[in-house]
Amino acid sequence: MKKHQFEVVVVGAGGAGLMAGLYASQSASTAVISKLYPARSHTGAAQGGIGAALGNLEEDHPAWHTYDTVKGSDYLGDQDAIEFMCEEAPSIVYELEHMGLPFNRTKEGKIAQRPFGGHTNNETGKPVMRACYAADRTGHMILQTLYQQSIKNNVTFYDEFQVMDLIMTEEGVAGVVALEIATGELHVFHAKSVIFATGGWGRVWEITSNAFAYTGDGVAITLRRGIPAQDMEFFQFHPTGIYKMGILITEGVRGEGGILLNGKGERFMEKEGNAPSVKELASRDVVSRAMYLELKEGNGVNGENYLYLDVTPETVNKYAALDGRTNPDGSPFSVTGEEILGKLPDIIDFCETYLGVNPVTQPMPVQPTAHYAMGGIPTDKFGQVIVDKKRKPLPGLFAVGENACVSVHGANRLGTNSLLDLVVFGKHSGMKAAEYAKEADYIPLPDNPTEFVEQQLETLRNAEGEERISDIGTEMKEVMFEHVGVFRVEDGMAQAVEKIRELKARFKNIKLDDQGKKFNMDLLNAWELSNLLDIAEVTAVSALKRKESRGAHARDDYQERNDKKWMKHTLAWLEDGEVKLDYKDVIFTKFEPKKRVY
Repeated sequence: MKKHQFEVVVVGAGGAGLMAGLYASQSASTAVISKLYPARSHTGAAQGGIGAALGNLEEDHPAWHTYDTVKGSDYLGDQDAIEFMCEEAPSIVYELEHMGLPFNRTKEGKIAQRPFGGHTNNETGKPVMRACYAADRTGHMILQTLYQQSIKNNVTFYDEFQVMDLIMTEEGVAGVVALEIATGELHVFHAKSVIFATGGWGRVWEITSNAFAYTGDGVAITLRRGIPAQDMEFFQFHPTGIYKMGILITEGVRGEGGILLNGKGERFMEKEGNAPSVKELASRDVVSRAMYLELKEGNGVNGENYLYLDVTPETVNKYAALDGRTNPDGSPFSVTGEEILGKLPDIIDFCETYLGVNPVTQPMPVQPTAHYAMGGIPTDKFGQVIVDKKRKPLPGLFAVGENACVSVHGANRLGTNSLLDLVVFGKHSGMKAAEYAKEADYIPLPDNPTEFVEQQLETLRNAEGEERISDIGTEMKEVMFEHVGVFRVEDGMAQAVEKIRELKARFKNIKLDDQGKKFNMDLLNAWELSNLLDIAEVTAVSALKRKESRGAHARDDYQERNDKKWMKHTLAWLEDGEVKLDYKDVIFTKFEPKKRVY
C-alpha cells in the first residue's frame, strides 16, 4: 500500500474533474485521479455545443435560458441552481474562450451560435441560437483546453488509477483508495476534500451513446458508504443514435436544419401531440417519445426499428422554406453541402465509417439511445454533497458533472446544458473544496484504510463459480432497455427489479480467468459490473415507485404528470441489500409548474 497526501483529491478527469481540479489547484495542493488518460475521457464525445445566452446572432437573455431549463426539466429542477448556472453561462464561455478554446466564429469574429432543442425566444416561442460550438467537437475542445490549463497550473495527475472506495471515519471524509491498473497495487490518497466527477452509467442499457468506461463508479462507491442517490429513475434517451450502435448523432444536426422522417417519408414531429411549433427542436424526452411511438405504430423505415434523420441540403432547404425559417438578417435560411460538411465533419465521418452513409447526400438511420443521467449524488449548487431530505451537508465531500445531481436537469436535460453544468459547477466545487481544505485539518486515517477494497478484490479473485460476467452484463442491459427505457409500465419494471436481483445473486457465482495483478481488466470489468448492477436496481426500484409520467420517466399506465403527489425528488439508499426510498422538496423561485407545450 502506497500513501499520498493532497489537500484536494478529484476523482475523474473529464470536463467536470478537470475544471474542479484547475480551480482547486489555484489555492490548494490538488491531485486528479483517473482510470483513463484524461484526454480520453467521455466529455470528448460531446458534440453539439455549450449553452449560453450571449445574444451574438439574435436577442437572448439568461432569464430565457433559465425558463427553458426549468420547463425542459418538467419543473423538477431546483430553480435556484438553474438560475445560478444560466447566469454564470456567458462569463464561463468567455473564460473558456480566453483559455484558448477554438469556437466557431461569425463573420464579425464573435463566437458563433446555433439552435438546439428546447432553447427558445421566450416572447415568440421560436427556437433561439444559444449553443456555442466548435464544429461538432465542442466537448473534445473543452477537454483538451482544460487539460492544457491543468498541466500549466501544475495539477498532479494519476492516470490509469481506478478509485474503488471513499475513506470515511466517524470524524468525516479522509480520502480515497485507488488501484494502480498497471501494477495491481493499492494506493491511499489522504485528503481534506474529495470531489467525485466520474461521469454517468449508460452501460446499464443495451443501446447507449456512452463510453465503455461509463460504469457509474462514483455513485456506486458513495451508495456503499451510506450516501443516497437522487432521481435515479430519470435517465435520458437521446433521440438520435446510430441505428443498432447507439453512437451519438448530435442535436446540432437538427439545429442546422435536419429533419426527422418516418418510413412513409412523413415529418412526424409536426403532428399534433408531438411538437407542432418547434418540431425537431423540442426537448429530448419529447422527441424520443415521438420516435418511439412512430416505431410502435409500424412506421419505421422498411419495417425496421429505425427512422431517418435527414440533413441533406435538398431536404433542409425544402422544410426551411415551408417553416418560413430565416437567417438573423431576415434572409431565407438555406444550406449547401459544403456548409454541412464544415459544421458537422465528425458526424459525416461517423456515418460513412459505421453505416456507409454520406449525410450530405443520404438520410441517416437513427433510433433513441441511452445517453445521460439526470440523477446522481445529491449536492447543493456549490457541489457539496447533501445526505438527506433536509439537505444536510457532508463536510469535505463534493460531486460534480454527470455523477452529481444539483439538480439543474430535473426530469430531462436540455442539450448543451451538460457541458455548461460541467464547467460552471466544476469551477465552483473546485473553489469551495479548496476553501474548505484551507480551514480544515486532515482527518486521521483508519488503521487499515484499504480493508474494504481488499475484501471486494479477494471476493472477486477467489470466486469459483460458473457464471460469466459477459452473460450477466448482457442480460442486465437487455432487461433494462426493454422495461426501464423510453416507455415504462408497472409489470415490466417489476420484472426488471426481479431480474436485476436475480443477476446480483448470480454475480456471487462468477469465475474470472485472469488471476494476475498487472493490467487485470477481467477483475476491473467484474468490479464495474457490480457497480452497474447496484445502479440498475436503484434505478428500476425508483422508477417503479414513481406513479406518473414526467420528463424522461414516461409510463404507459400513468400517462400524466402528477404535481400534487410527485413534485418531489427521489432519494435512494442501499441498505443491507435492499433499496430504501425517501423524498425531498423541489426548490422553486419564479416559475410555477404548467403544462409543457412545444
